[in-house]
Amino acid sequence: MNIRIKWLRDQLKAMELEGMIVSNPVNVKYLTGLEEEGIFIIAPKENVFITDTRYIESVNNQLTIDDEIVAYDVRNLSKFDYEGFFMCSNDIGFEEKYVTYETYKKYLQKFQVNLVETEGIIENHRMVKDEEEIQWIKKACEITDNAFEYAKRILQYGMTEKQLSFEIERFMLENGADGLAFDSVVAFGENTSMPHAVPTSRSLQSGDIIQLDIGAKYHGYCSDFSRVIFVDYKKNEYEDGYQFVLEQQAKIVESLKDGVNIKQVMKNREADYRLKNYDIAHAFGHGVGLCIHEEPVLSSKMDLYIKENSVLAIEPGIYKTGRFGIRIEDTYLIQKNSCINLTKSGKEYSIVNVKEKNT
Repeated sequence: MNIRIKWLRDQLKAMELEGMIVSNPVNVKYLTGLEEEGIFIIAPKENVFITDTRYIESVNNQLTIDDEIVAYDVRNLSKFDYEGFFMCSNDIGFEEKYVTYETYKKYLQKFQVNLVETEGIIENHRMVKDEEEIQWIKKACEITDNAFEYAKRILQYGMTEKQLSFEIERFMLENGADGLAFDSVVAFGENTSMPHAVPTSRSLQSGDIIQLDIGAKYHGYCSDFSRVIFVDYKKNEYEDGYQFVLEQQAKIVESLKDGVNIKQVMKNREADYRLKNYDIAHAFGHGVGLCIHEEPVLSSKMDLYIKENSVLAIEPGIYKTGRFGIRIEDTYLIQKNSCINLTKSGKEYSIVNVKEKNT
């Protein structure tokens, strides 16, 4: 029995919904394990995955009796078949945060039902991870930690941001990662002032600050990690900012555990930023799982009580336009009375003596 599908059926019944059309591919994977293109339908009599000829064989090779899912090739479905999935006039749930208006109209036409918003029911459930999900995230974090250590070893003068980004990504893929959790942020010097800097041809120089924001994906689950590296020495202007960011992350970690309200914790951190006249360029963190950015968002706008076994990336940062930026980020597991770091790399000043580039 697929326990996630059973859970969703129970939820829909409590909401007085006959079924649900799931079209967000991340939610489809969460419920079914399938990554092929298609939509998943919770119907009264069966669970249906509608795909096309390109994927039907692959899907059928993966499904077992225990999955309790029937796959259909879209080319073999008629208007009658679509209407037949829901054989009464009851309401059907859909993902209003994902479905476009055009797709919404297509669903109305094909299924001949009344579509009802489900208010992120699956995304909310995904916030709390089971043991298997936690183990996969831990492995993604281990790969990312190792990639960071590798990055420090290979630094050379003249190496560009693009080259370092390529080497980090190659290392992760060659050492167990299924893929990248997101496009890597690799920034040198003044480029670190941009939180989501895209790697350029800017080359490494003595005295540079390096900002890395990297993550691996393992069994579809992500890690998220940021560190700063100082090349040869640390400039004095970086010291206060680095200590402030480090302290802010520690304060967030100390505050978060099962049952804590996110809004109040983040209001305190925002007050610290105001006292220092630092701009808040982004949230202090976010959920991590099948997506690199999941609910909840660590912001004073998020009035939500965190739950045990949620996984969060905690990432305070400061940014001085055109000069430098400093962000420290780790992936954490929320437990009943604590918040445990899953990325293990040290967070004290990391000063690396760089070699001349081989010619």
